[in-house]
Amino acid sequence: MILIDSSVWIDYFRGTATPQTEKLDALLGTEPVLTGDLILAEVLQGFQNNRDFNQARKLLTSLEVIALGGQDVAIQAARNFRALRSLGITVRKTIDTVIATRCIESNLALLYSDKDFDPFVQHLGLRSALQGA
Repeated sequence: MILIDSSVWIDYFRGTATPQTEKLDALLGTEPVLTGDLILAEVLQGFQNNRDFNQARKLLTSLEVIALGGQDVAIQAARNFRALRSLGITVRKTIDTVIATRCIESNLALLYSDKDFDPFVQHLGLRSALQGA
C-alpha cells in the first residue's frame, strides 16, 4: 500500500508534471493508494473555488482515507523527530513527522516530493514509493 503525500496531490491537481505525479497517475485505478485525514485537510484547504474543491474531495474520498495520528504514533513521531535532531537534522513541519512515522509504523510506502521526508528514508526506514520500495 502506498500513501500519497499532499506535496504530490497539490502538484497533481495543478497539472504539474513530475516523476511523482506521473507515478500517481500510473497508480490510480491500478493499485491501492491511500490518503490520510491530515493530508486531505492540507490539500482541500488550498482550493479557491467550490467546483475544484468538490472535484478534489470526490477523488480523494474515493480512496481509503486513514487516520494518521493517535497516541502511539504521536509518541513515536516525537522520538523520530528527536532522533533526527540528534543527527543535526530538524524537520520543519510536525505533520511531516507524523506522516512519516505512520508510514514507518504501518509499513506503508510514501509517495512524496517534499524533501523533508528524505531524512526519514535515509535514517529511519521510511520506504519511498518513487524508489520502487
